[in-house]
Amino acid sequence: MGIDVTVLRVFTDPDGNYGNPLGVVDASQVDPAERQQLATELGYSETIFVTLPDAGSMTADAHIYTPRTELPFAGHPTVGVSWWLRERGTPIHTLAVPAGIVEVSYQGDLTGVSARGQWGPELAYREFDSVSDLLAADPAEFPDDAAHYLWAWIDESAGSLRSRMFAANLGVTEDEATGSAAIRITEHLGRDLHITQGKGSMLETTWSAQGWVQVAGRVVNDGVRQLN
Repeated sequence: MGIDVTVLRVFTDPDGNYGNPLGVVDASQVDPAERQQLATELGYSETIFVTLPDAGSMTADAHIYTPRTELPFAGHPTVGVSWWLRERGTPIHTLAVPAGIVEVSYQGDLTGVSARGQWGPELAYREFDSVSDLLAADPAEFPDDAAHYLWAWIDESAGSLRSRMFAANLGVTEDEATGSAAIRITEHLGRDLHITQGKGSMLETTWSAQGWVQVAGRVVNDGVRQLN
């Protein structure tokens, strides 16, 4: 019996370009002991296994894996699966992941999740003086024992910045769009941000003094991939 994997791109630009690929799998199709192997085989920066909500329920449960390890929380999988659940007619208000309860919101073409910064991985921040210097950075020059978040202001007054994420320690040389890192840099700077990451993915964040940050973005469905 094959396993259906819905492939989404999360945090696209308004035209549906760019975005971080995500594998979405109905958790009932895969034994928990086999999920890491499947995530490694798929090779996406993250794959999310979701227990589909019962009829009338507004919450779901999910587990997230990189090619190397399970994560307690990640942004692009939780945004992506929340969008996907609404598309299939079962929108949710909350999503339970190992780190805690994620609040979900739908605002036009944006799907958002609210989480705490400490739920994401520890990051080594590096601010660059210019976007051109940022884009010239080589992932091979950064140690693989930590996740590195590189960023530079595009327009500081508008809260617009450019970023890249190197996470070889999680099995991802460079991540195209990282929701948990967007949450952490938002918490670090203490302000709302418009983030362009990777080749052109876009993330919108909203800071709260109460310790919660929302990250929101657009999602595109690239179809179903079947594994035997």
